[in-house]
Amino acid sequence: MKVAMIERLQKVTLGHDGPTSYCPLGDVASLARREIVVDPETCYTEIGVRSFHKGTFHRRTVKGSEFTWQGLYWVKQDDLIFSNIMAWEGAVALATPEDDGCVGNHRMLTCECDRQVVEPAFLANYFKTPEGMAKLVSTSTGTVARNRTLTAASLVSMLIPLPPIGLQRSIVTHLDALADKTRQLSAHLDAIETDADHLLALRFRDAVAGALHRAMGEMAPTVRRSVTLDPMCSYREIGARSFGKGLFAKPDFNAAEATWQKPVWIEENDLIFSNIKAWEGAIALASDEHDGCIASHRYITCVPDHTRLLGPFLLYYLLSDEGLEKVGSASPGTADRNRTLSLGNLAKIEVPVPSIAIQQAFVSLQAHVHALKARHTAIRAANAALLPATLERLFAA
Repeated sequence: MKVAMIERLQKVTLGHDGPTSYCPLGDVASLARREIVVDPETCYTEIGVRSFHKGTFHRRTVKGSEFTWQGLYWVKQDDLIFSNIMAWEGAVALATPEDDGCVGNHRMLTCECDRQVVEPAFLANYFKTPEGMAKLVSTSTGTVARNRTLTAASLVSMLIPLPPIGLQRSIVTHLDALADKTRQLSAHLDAIETDADHLLALRFRDAVAGALHRAMGEMAPTVRRSVTLDPMCSYREIGARSFGKGLFAKPDFNAAEATWQKPVWIEENDLIFSNIKAWEGAIALASDEHDGCIASHRYITCVPDHTRLLGPFLLYYLLSDEGLEKVGSASPGTADRNRTLSLGNLAKIEVPVPSIAIQQAFVSLQAHVHALKARHTAIRAANAALLPATLERLFAA
């Protein structure tokens, strides 16, 4: 289905009837400054535009008395809205039906399209292309991000392509259909992963039903492999993300600049805890790519006894609601940075230990789910790139 869609789109090019003409934006989408006489007792909903073409958002709904210095302007559905200080970063959006009747401050430049000659969605899509973005960047003068300002005069004089209105509508229809297909695919992948996670949870519940519990100190004792730093060397350093998001690489650790750090070596299959963020799920299992890395003294490394307890099984438990509750209880304190997991408290945490055969069956299922999600990640990347690539082809000179 996606291949057929692309083939159809490739036949729809801006120059199919000869070279496409260009005209100043203001000729077909004039600047609309619908100034408001603000009533102090009336409530107004203020609109903003996200960078990177992420659409509009509603900043706040407050009484007019809260707007003390801003000039306010009405926004209508299908207005093309530019943030004059962040347009260079893709802060351009089409006003939705929900935005109709909202207000924008003086930083929001709104253009009202002449629907007889230009489709608002066609222009909105044009400014997502490399050519459209290049024009926004080049006309937003300044050297520092917050000083890169798009002036109203520069905006309305910007040259934009203007193919026949029928072709514009055809392009918009095809792009909308493609966007809908990509959304459907993304929702389908999400649903599959939700079902897979639910299956894992059910299988784990069955696996630990009636299992004996043993202390972490017995099943996965702490091992600290101190690093003797060589000032002539740099080291690969890792950290653990919160919410069970795994390990990540930090910038290389320069031993010559180290003053107080006492790092530890990491080996494959180590179970790693951030002692200040373990309560928030900063717990991970080291893989072969992390073997030979170091971690700061803030990290605790445990080595599961793999004849009795498998690392992936243990990690799944510790990141479950029950496991995180135990880790949180072992990390006393009231503020985030003071909730520290001590070695003694960690060793006392009791974890379920079913038979190795049961654990192996669960870990095998886990591996299948991880492989499934890895394939989905690649599909999502291709899916996300499809619309931008199509836009670039359609608007290519």
